[in-house]
Amino acid sequence: MDKQYYTCAEVAQIYGVKVDTIWAWVRNGKLGSVRIGQRYRIRKQDLDSFAVVNDNKTTNRNIF
Repeated sequence: MDKQYYTCAEVAQIYGVKVDTIWAWVRNGKLGSVRIGQRYRIRKQDLDSFAVVNDNKTTNRNIF
C-alpha cells in the first residue's frame, strides 16, 4: 500500500530541510497541501508535481 499523504515533518526529512521551509513552500503556493481536520498534509501527487518542477533545485531524496 502506497502512502498517499505526508506530514510536513516527513516532507522536510525527504528534502533535507527544516519544517519551516516546508511551511513557507506551502504558504507561497510552491507546494500543494490539503487540510484534514485541523492538520495539513501533503498529497503524494502534490509531492510528485513539486519534484518534477524542482528536480534540479532540490537535494537527492527517496520517497517511494
